[in-house]
Amino acid sequence: MASLAGKTLFITGASRGIGLAIGLRAARDGANVAIAAKTAEQHAKLEGTVYSAAEEIEKAGGKALPLVCDIRDEAQVAAAVDQAAKAFGGIDICVNNASAISLTPIEKTDPKRFDLMFGVNTRGTLVTTQACLPYLAKAENPHVLMLSPPLDMKAQWFAGHVAYSIAKYGMSLVVLGLAEELRPKGIAVNALWPRSTIATAAIKNILGGDKLMRMSRSPDILADAAHLVFSQPSRNFTGNFLIDDSFLHKVGGVNDFEGYRLDPSMPLAPDFFVPADDRPPPGVKLAPLSMLTAG
Repeated sequence: MASLAGKTLFITGASRGIGLAIGLRAARDGANVAIAAKTAEQHAKLEGTVYSAAEEIEKAGGKALPLVCDIRDEAQVAAAVDQAAKAFGGIDICVNNASAISLTPIEKTDPKRFDLMFGVNTRGTLVTTQACLPYLAKAENPHVLMLSPPLDMKAQWFAGHVAYSIAKYGMSLVVLGLAEELRPKGIAVNALWPRSTIATAAIKNILGGDKLMRMSRSPDILADAAHLVFSQPSRNFTGNFLIDDSFLHKVGGVNDFEGYRLDPSMPLAPDFFVPADDRPPPGVKLAPLSMLTAG
């Protein structure tokens, strides 16, 4: 697998969870990581800040730049991107990881909550990518990666949380359009999504607590899959909607996924949005959906 030594990644929502894991994986190669996130001070229920994340990046072998940035504000995004490019001499990879989630039925969906999700997920992704483009156009192997699902337009993925699904699928629509629009410039645009739930603050605090955490995989699986994406030639590898373990298996030759599980004694919980025809790699088994709602 190609090294990311000397490459610069601009990652939104990188103060914790998946974004931080992607940054740490790149840092082990000696990459530069611009950490763009809102959290400047420790939150009661959320671990990590842009500054603690920067310390972890540096300890892992990379160079870090903490950037307090609300991606709903295009001026803040533009300033953060320019600061990162100035600090590191450019930007090679843009990772749109930041996301807001609220799984509410329509009668309980506050329009302000929808505006937040759309502003962070869809609009924030578009604004961040747009700001990075002048620098990506000068990069040797430029990549844009969205942490967003395949466009499997089934009612089951919308019913019960239509506002969140619209905002999340909006990120994937950006992939669909920009992959083709930026193809002549050699800038790859791809999406990556987990087959199982991932042990993050959203799982612990919003979706399922400790039980679902134990049924989840570590963010490291997405970090390894993202690293593999960035190793692909940008002119040829674009417009893909990837599921983490399938991609690692088919392209990366990974056959053992047990090390990613938080608790191998627990069945693996399936995530939203994974198409039924995307079969897991050999040996990977998921719990039935009914088990996720059991006490």
